[in-house]
Amino acid sequence: MATEGLPVLLACRVLEVSESGYYARRSRAPSPRSIRHAWLTDVIRQVHAVSRGIYGIRRVHAELTLGRSITVGHQAVELLMRRAQIQGISGRPKFRRVVGVATAEDRSRASFTPTKPMNSGSLT
Repeated sequence: MATEGLPVLLACRVLEVSESGYYARRSRAPSPRSIRHAWLTDVIRQVHAVSRGIYGIRRVHAELTLGRSITVGHQAVELLMRRAQIQGISGRPKFRRVVGVATAEDRSRASFTPTKPMNSGSLT
């Protein structure tokens, strides 16, 4: 809020934090977790780019843990991909029917023509 042009005092009142805490947080070095998340996001972007944008969370996680031996949880990969707005392609490829080529369904319909009527009264 303070970065959007609002006075710091007003932003601190709305968020119920102290002004000294706000300024202390601004001058503090980044935490080890935020540094690791930034590094992992870069690695995830590389894996996603190498896969031509196809890999989703499961495959990116598998590539990180099995392919690159990076210890990371599935939920962390999901969180970082969502924050970086990285998505894989979902679903299976759609197969289109080629016009003029008979399919198995067409052939089964064409060959089913009864030769004589069935008797409804006897089983033999």
